Amino acid sequence: MTITAPEPARVRTVDHVFHSWSAQARIDPLPIARAEGSYFWDDQGRRYLDFSSQLVNVNIGYQHPRLVAAIAEQAARLCTVAPGFANDTRSEAARLIAEVAPGDLDKVFFTNGGAEANENALRMARVHTGRHKVLAAYRSYHGATAGAIAVTGEPRRWASEPGVSGVVRYWGPYAYRSAFHAADEQEESARALQHLRDLLAVEGPHTVAAILLETVVGTNGVLVPPPGYLAGVRALCDEFGIVMIADEVMSGFGRCGEWFAVDHWDVVPDLITFAKGVNSGYVPLGGVVISTAIAATFDERPYPGGLTYSGHPLACASAVASIGVFREEGILEHARALGRDVIGPELRALAQRHPSVGEVRGLGVMWALELVRDRDTREPLVPFNATGAAAAPMAEFAAACKAGGLWPFTHFNRTHVVPPCTTTPEEIREGVAVLDAALDTVDRYYTGK
Repeated sequence: MTITAPEPARVRTVDHVFHSWSAQARIDPLPIARAEGSYFWDDQGRRYLDFSSQLVNVNIGYQHPRLVAAIAEQAARLCTVAPGFANDTRSEAARLIAEVAPGDLDKVFFTNGGAEANENALRMARVHTGRHKVLAAYRSYHGATAGAIAVTGEPRRWASEPGVSGVVRYWGPYAYRSAFHAADEQEESARALQHLRDLLAVEGPHTVAAILLETVVGTNGVLVPPPGYLAGVRALCDEFGIVMIADEVMSGFGRCGEWFAVDHWDVVPDLITFAKGVNSGYVPLGGVVISTAIAATFDERPYPGGLTYSGHPLACASAVASIGVFREEGILEHARALGRDVIGPELRALAQRHPSVGEVRGLGVMWALELVRDRDTREPLVPFNATGAAAAPMAEFAAACKAGGLWPFTHFNRTHVVPPCTTTPEEIREGVAVLDAALDTVDRYYTGK
């Protein structure tokens, strides 16, 4: 074997790594050398304040010493064990997750990430009900595996069609761009629920296994459900014997200021899927939290699914440590206060200064600025799913953020503000100052009065 000198990370990446969601010849990935707290540094020593939490998953920040130590300790004791064995770390992670879950959701099926969690939640719902159809929203993303991409509503699913059968799409509430011509949030909620009822009537509620939703829609808008909507979905599911699945892969574990976002509305789904924030992505981990009734379906009937690395001890050790950090360091309380007292007010102040900000929305540490060309008509800054020249205004905005030392999260005509839940108020204001300057580039495209 010939040993050659290592090439720069950027060269090795381009030559040998096949990247997701990318035209390979058009990308130039930024090499990341190290990270700490709310910041990361590239290989040239340039520091970035991370307003994306990577992929909205580094909830307790980079390199938390408690998680690093827990992983190292577990690795020294037992690196891996198959899911069919009992393991103390796995059992403790499941106990702690069930302890913070709402209602009677008391068992955990572990996966390697959010997409697999959604796949298994769908399988559980179908087997439990003996039905096939699933209602899934247009404005949604549930993962890239075969079943998860099939229930995804946004354009990333197109290349995978035709996909898994039985998916029926619906419009969820989005008062700013209402599909129901609603005048306010109350009317939006009522009409969105009537839309679901009408769909069930024509599809046959006895054929529908599940209604799947992101509690707070993530990548596709940071859409916070209006009052009464989640309770209305719960009531529809109860009326027709349908499983309610809450995808909390992005919105759970502190992101919205609670253990799970559904806690804001005191609604208990039948299944909750999670990943990302459960251990801030330090080791791949996801799962499904399961209600007593659905778990009982598999008391005497084998569950038809499994994964080699389900409940991996390194991942579970990091989850146990993470939940301890949440409790002992007051992460939920900090996230609530950060959204209420700092992020919300600062972003609303930006909207006062920049006409291109059409709407500010969010809660906890999960926010979005919707950027427009005209506030009166609400014309988006860039068209839906824009690419190339049509997407240039958002590309300019993102470039301005990065030049100012801020790593943004952008999607279509929005920028999301989703830093780690441990970010300080001073760091938030530092990032907002960069957003303020970057929005000047966007205002040049404004055509309204």
